[in-house]
Amino acid sequence: MRAICYHNPRCGKSRQTLQLLQEHGVEVVIIDYLKTPPTFQQLDDIIQKLDIEPRDLMRTKEAAYKINGLDNKSLDRQALINGMINNPILIERPIVIANGKAAIGRPPEAVLTIL
Repeated sequence: MRAICYHNPRCGKSRQTLQLLQEHGVEVVIIDYLKTPPTFQQLDDIIQKLDIEPRDLMRTKEAAYKINGLDNKSLDRQALINGMINNPILIERPIVIANGKAAIGRPPEAVLTIL
């Protein structure tokens, strides 16, 4: 089995999720999303697979959230997705994609539901 993991190596939950996938024999394509942010289409697709709204994928406690005005409740889907692309630190992590589905590894075991 193969999965994509949007990973931040400095994040404990992200490291735990990656280890869990590897322990389950999953071949993981690791994307350091801080260095290589997803495109608009990729992030929109991830949000749709997660069946959530863009703001639900945002780390709202990060300084960049308020500094960039992303706390404005009137912002539309496109503006929020662009905000995450321009400030990838705002994207919740880790995100795993496998079998045409996506899951956020919080807790890490949550990704097992899509394998």
